[in-house]
Amino acid sequence: MELMEQLKNKIIETGKLLWDKGLVTGFNGNISARVDADTILITATGTCLGYLKPTDIVMLSLKTGDVIGEGKASSERFMHTEVYKNFPDIHAVVHTHPTYTNGFFLSNESLEPKTFEAKFYLGIVKSVPQSTPSVTAMEPVIKELKVSNIVALRNHGVVAMGKDLFYAFVLIQELEEQTKVELVDVHFKRKTMDVSGPPIKAFGGDNSMAVFKGDNSDKEAKKYKLFSKGQIEEIVRLVNGDAQMQELGVKTAMNMDLAVCLQETGDIYSFKFENGRITNTGKDSGAEFLITANEAIWRAVFNREIDPFVATTQKKMNLRGDFARISKWYAPCSRIFQLWTKVPVE
Repeated sequence: MELMEQLKNKIIETGKLLWDKGLVTGFNGNISARVDADTILITATGTCLGYLKPTDIVMLSLKTGDVIGEGKASSERFMHTEVYKNFPDIHAVVHTHPTYTNGFFLSNESLEPKTFEAKFYLGIVKSVPQSTPSVTAMEPVIKELKVSNIVALRNHGVVAMGKDLFYAFVLIQELEEQTKVELVDVHFKRKTMDVSGPPIKAFGGDNSMAVFKGDNSDKEAKKYKLFSKGQIEEIVRLVNGDAQMQELGVKTAMNMDLAVCLQETGDIYSFKFENGRITNTGKDSGAEFLITANEAIWRAVFNREIDPFVATTQKKMNLRGDFARISKWYAPCSRIFQLWTKVPVE
């Protein structure tokens, strides 16, 4: 019972925080938290997240979708239960209708953050279309949540998931902030543009600081078996033959040992970098930096669906090593990941 009360208090605190920050209004939005493998707590239908009481939070069975005890669960209970069923390690889900985010996604399908911190935590945020007041088609939502912990629901709102409620709140807050930055950027571009100059791109257009944009010119490139000898050799060839990579490597004195690990098999592949050039490969499990992920996430990386930096901050990938230290090689690492996407997997 103590755990239950703690979770209820956390839900109440999160609702008040969302309300105070202007991320929910009226009776919109809903919050849930995992109790155990088979049970969640979720806000009741018709409640105001800014003024929740313990009685406004009900218990729900993940197996049956039925309320345990009294109360009527949120109309979005299907969305919440599907997220928990598909992501056993997720402990919190927050759904809101933030004003600027909703406005942005009325005319845009995705958002590329312009500031570095947002790039790390959000990556490219995508949206899925909605045709019903409550989410009833979860397949596209789940698909996007597999590569990002937050997704926009067009004409509806946003849903974020995480290890706890505060983390999910921060993702929603960060996304709302980035849509404001986008609006301000467009405003000042228009204000300072010479009247005879070219027209401004549409809201949500060009982003010169973009990190993880795959080059679509090689869509028909040969595909390799994941972490095969051929794939590793091709990665080395591309990295060592790329002039931009070599320039960045020398400029930042990129000298490090980086290894990647396939979670299902434990197979490790390591790369030794000297001034950004790969001088040796092997299977060194003692490399300074080790990135571990399951096959689905690695495939998403190589198929240009997820930024490895974002996957690391969202805990879809595990980084062993000092994140602050590897961050000083942010520019060459970003280039490496761009080059990796040129080696698509089967």
